[in-house]
Amino acid sequence: MTDASRRTWPAPAKINLFLHVTGRRPDGYHDLQTLFQLLDWGDEVSITPTRAPSISRTGADYGVPEDEDLVVRAARLLQRETASRSGAILEVHKRVPMGAGLGGGSSDAATVLVVLNRLWGCDLDTDHLAALGARLGADVPVFVRGRSALATGVGEQLSAVTLGERHYVLVLPGIVIPTQRVFDDPQLRRHSQPIDLSDYWEGAGRNDCEPVVRQQFPEVDEAFRKLAAWGRPRLTGTGSALFLEAGSSAKAQATARAIKTLYNSRAVRGVDRSPLHRMLLSDGV
Repeated sequence: MTDASRRTWPAPAKINLFLHVTGRRPDGYHDLQTLFQLLDWGDEVSITPTRAPSISRTGADYGVPEDEDLVVRAARLLQRETASRSGAILEVHKRVPMGAGLGGGSSDAATVLVVLNRLWGCDLDTDHLAALGARLGADVPVFVRGRSALATGVGEQLSAVTLGERHYVLVLPGIVIPTQRVFDDPQLRRHSQPIDLSDYWEGAGRNDCEPVVRQQFPEVDEAFRKLAAWGRPRLTGTGSALFLEAGSSAKAQATARAIKTLYNSRAVRGVDRSPLHRMLLSDGV
C-alpha cells in the first residue's frame, strides 16, 4: 500500500423529511422517528491506506482538532475493533457546512468505516459496521447502510425505504446550530406520535425542532419567511439548512438560481442508494 493507492470517495449528505421527537430517555437522550433521504451531493474523503499503523489527517481547514475529528476517530475505532495493523492518511474535502443538520461529519465517518473495512480486509458485516458507527454518532449508521430509511430509537434503528428520485433546493443560511441546545430547550415538543410511511405520503409529518430553532435563531425564522415565496421551506434535522421540494431537476435549478441572490443555495437530488455504495459496487472494491 502506497500513496499510489490514494482514492477519493463520496460522503453524501442527508435531509430529514420529517423528524418527530417521541419521548425522552432516562439517560437524557431522545427517542425519535425520522425519515432520512440521502442526497447525491456532499463531502468527499480521500483515503490512502498505509502499511504503517498510524492514522493521520491532512489538509483540514474546518476547525476540528485531529484527535476529535470523526474521520480519525472512525479509523482508529475500526483499527482497535479488528486489531488491524494497517493505517491510513485521510483528507476531507468539505462542502457540507457544520451545524447545518445535513449529517456531514457523520457521513465522513461512515465513508471511512466502510472503505477501510474493505481496503484493510477487515470483512466486518454491515450490522457490525453500523454498530461501530452508532458509537460515533446517531446519524452514522444510516450512511454506513447506504439507504434512505425510516429511523427510530435515537436514529440508529433503520428500515430501508424506496422514495424514488426526488428533487430539492437546499438552502444554507450559514448559521451553526448546536444540536444539544435545541434538544435541551424546555419548549421542544417531546411526545409526538409515530406515523406510518403511508401517513407521510398523505401529508403527515413535521419537524418538531422547527419551532424551537425559529425561536432561538431569528436568522432562520427570517429565512423561512423569505423562502415562502418559492414554496414551503422545511428544516432538516436541527438546522440550520432548509430545503424546498421541486417537481423536476429544471425547476430545482431555476429556483436555486433565484434564491442565490439571498442565500447560498443549490439544487440536489434525493436518492434511495448512497453514491458511496454505488461506487463501491461498480468498482468491485
